[in-house]
Amino acid sequence: MTATGPSLRELIAAPHPDHAPLPSAAAVEAGVREMRGVPYGDVEGGRPLELDLWLPGGDRPGPVPLVLFVHGGAWRRGRRDDMGLRTRGWAPGPFARLAAAGFAVACADYRLSGEATFPAPLDDLRAALRWLTLRAAELGIDPGRAVVWGESAGGHLASLLALTHTAPALAGAVIWYAPSDLTAARGRFTPEDAGTPEAALLGAAPATVPERARAASPLAAVRAGVPPFLVVHGEADSMVARSHGESLAAALDKAGTPVELWTVPGADHGWYGLSDARVEEIFLRSLGFVRTVTG
Repeated sequence: MTATGPSLRELIAAPHPDHAPLPSAAAVEAGVREMRGVPYGDVEGGRPLELDLWLPGGDRPGPVPLVLFVHGGAWRRGRRDDMGLRTRGWAPGPFARLAAAGFAVACADYRLSGEATFPAPLDDLRAALRWLTLRAAELGIDPGRAVVWGESAGGHLASLLALTHTAPALAGAVIWYAPSDLTAARGRFTPEDAGTPEAALLGAAPATVPERARAASPLAAVRAGVPPFLVVHGEADSMVARSHGESLAAALDKAGTPVELWTVPGADHGWYGLSDARVEEIFLRSLGFVRTVTG
């Protein structure tokens, strides 16, 4: 009996991200190499998931640490290569700066709340880490020295990833002005309201799906043995109450996790209201934390 080969459908399909050739890296500012739009995951019935990569230039003695960046946008919008309002005009940009400092940076897509509900976006970030681990030798990265860094809704997902991902465990987490609790009223957020971004993430008002809201709350996922955290939150945040950051840091400290909490006076969401020098200080302190936990 003659074995049948691949079907025409299989032959014409794009290569699976696990073994598709990597695109050529383009040299950009500060000697950094950049790859844009690299597929990392296929979602049945959905768009391909992609990430952008910034890689250090020059010869390196070995694989470099990794920063996985997670963008904000209330879980329903946003761009993977956007670190937030106050860094958009930087030249070199923040990710090129991280790469120039010796880190590989991956900025990953995840499904937004108009496409799928929780835990889909968290599953996507796990898939990105799996792909980065699979292709680590080709990329010259060390997935055993990976830090997740997120802002706003991306910080929420970054917190959950750091608290729940174990293979391999992350080296640390940088969390900028992120929600940590979807179960209780804080600031503008009310769990009974079905019109909030949190409700769109969960697929229903959080109060009506308490188990799902708890599963999506980093505060409820804190346990012993998780990676170190740097939690930075504006004291004047009008969109995500600073108590989110304070409660998360307190819970981590109680669990014995190394955690730094920095509440920034005069800072609203997205570092609105701060001077350029103050935003630079926050970025450099975050970079210093990444150096420490991956060193």
